[in-house]
Amino acid sequence: MSRRHALQLALAGASVPAAAAVPKPGVGIEGQRKADRGDGTYINPIVAGDHADPTILKDGADYYMTFSSFQSYPGAVTWHSQDLVNWTPITAALHQPIGTVWAMDLIKHQGSFYLYIPVLQDNGTGTYVIHADNIRGPWSAPIDLKLPGCIDPGHVVGEDGKRYLFVNGGRRVRLTDDGLATDGPLEDKAWKPWQYPKEWVVEMFAPEGPKLFKRGEWFYLISAVGGTAGPPTSHMVTVARSRSVHGPWEDAPNNPIVRTQSINEPWWSRGHATVVEGPAGDWWMVYHGYENGMRTLGRQALLEPVEWTKDGWLRAKGGTLDKPLPKPRGGKPSKAGFALSDDFSSGRLGLQWAFHAPGPDEAKRLCFEDKSLVIKGKGTSLPESSPLTCATGDRSFEITVELEVSGDAHGGLALFYEERGHVGIAFSTTQMLTYGYGQEHGWMREAMATKRVHIRVTNRENVVTWHYSHDGGTTWKQHSWQMEVSGLHHNVFGGFVSLRPALFSAGNGEVRARNFVYRGLR
Repeated sequence: MSRRHALQLALAGASVPAAAAVPKPGVGIEGQRKADRGDGTYINPIVAGDHADPTILKDGADYYMTFSSFQSYPGAVTWHSQDLVNWTPITAALHQPIGTVWAMDLIKHQGSFYLYIPVLQDNGTGTYVIHADNIRGPWSAPIDLKLPGCIDPGHVVGEDGKRYLFVNGGRRVRLTDDGLATDGPLEDKAWKPWQYPKEWVVEMFAPEGPKLFKRGEWFYLISAVGGTAGPPTSHMVTVARSRSVHGPWEDAPNNPIVRTQSINEPWWSRGHATVVEGPAGDWWMVYHGYENGMRTLGRQALLEPVEWTKDGWLRAKGGTLDKPLPKPRGGKPSKAGFALSDDFSSGRLGLQWAFHAPGPDEAKRLCFEDKSLVIKGKGTSLPESSPLTCATGDRSFEITVELEVSGDAHGGLALFYEERGHVGIAFSTTQMLTYGYGQEHGWMREAMATKRVHIRVTNRENVVTWHYSHDGGTTWKQHSWQMEVSGLHHNVFGGFVSLRPALFSAGNGEVRARNFVYRGLR
């Protein structure tokens, strides 16, 4: 493919295939892809699907990581690993809706865990903190740090023993010793973000994501510039260092240490990194990126080895991440992933589930009965219903679910990006409804007496086919509308998230769900 042809495709919004086929990942539970290939190597992503803005904490032999959870609640789902490659979720730390959650910082200080949480609310941005004595909880209620206009906090303890939060735009604030309040004004020029050459094709400057740590006599500040989406060559990882948290900070001579250079690469807009020491004392970097041609999966968590130069700077060693890489040495085998299928027998909401944009009492809409989940209707349509979403990381997958509709409700199965971007099919007791292009199409309503119905969705790399069955799944009928959904992503709608499978219930009635079954496809 010529460079001119590639540029024409990019300007037209088309995906461009990678220069070489990416090696196959491992196959995990339910056919989900996993990073560990079982031969001592791994292939990215380490956590597939919508896992943006990773913050990672090393606590002895254990590693903990969480990601931006945006409008999904329960949120701040925390994952655990002992080898940096295989991860599984252990808890959701945030249950009280406080806004749209962006890039957090997970830290441990004097035996306690803290999670610093930036949020977007109706009146702007702010920052909260929650804390716990055990990483698995219980976590405290959110505490407002009263930092308007700040996002992406990065915690550090200075050489003076004081605690600080560095935030976007080169700013900083001192914290009280307990880390639960600010202790002084917001400083505007605590660090100067590195400036890339003006001719580079990026989304915008957008200095963000400061993450800090100390190694030897130096404090290191890892940050991102270039914008988190937009052109594939946006976003990057930059490094600065200082002998004091008070500066002066000097930029690495090899900045940026990570950046997507070409639309032919397998990962786009790579950036927003956290650096961590590996089990054997080597060093690694976790950041996010969009998969070429699969922006619908959101920004996924990527792991790259780094090394220290003789003069004390970091150098990335993973290239474009198009090839398998050796796993970190010294790590213990860890469980990889978890089942997304749910027979609803546990009597509680599993970690795979989260409401989209819930109200304060959203959980009261749910009731678990006899291996089923009863969802009380909300609003009059899918976009008004605060659907119950389930993030997936597979390029292709199939889902089946059994639904029982009662009262004046309609409900179904959807692929949901946000209120303006979704597809799905639904049933009331009298008709079938179809959602496409972000709206319900009245002209496609079909009279269909329904009490119980099985629905199946097959998504093969953004080409979606629906089936339904009224005889318990013995015979299936294909829905007449097959859909192409590659445009349901951030560059079209904003919001930074992914296209997620979702169950929903709208209207005055209830929808009972049974046997939600997920299967990754190859």
